[in-house]
Amino acid sequence: MISWEDFENVELRIGTIIEVSEFPEARKPAYKLKVDFGPEVGIRKSSAQITDLYDSEKLLGKQVLAVTNFPPKQIGPFISECLVTGIQTDEGAITLVSPDHEVSNGQRLI
Repeated sequence: MISWEDFENVELRIGTIIEVSEFPEARKPAYKLKVDFGPEVGIRKSSAQITDLYDSEKLLGKQVLAVTNFPPKQIGPFISECLVTGIQTDEGAITLVSPDHEVSNGQRLI
């Protein structure tokens, strides 16, 4: 079990995907994403293994939930600055966590 304070320390925020590119150097198929989290957090980069369910063109403009207060992580030649959240399907693909309705970039999960 974690405490409520532990949970409050995780910054889960909404951002909009503004750029998607291929990540051929990744061990598993992945995209490089740029996500806009609004003026307080800014634009962050992330790597996401979501190629099974998402075409790069359809990801542009999609809002996603991400952890924004992890330290940067080296993933091959790429530095990831946030963790975009997803849930694994029964078949093993990752589906992104996103709001049903558009909200302002940077809003925190409450």
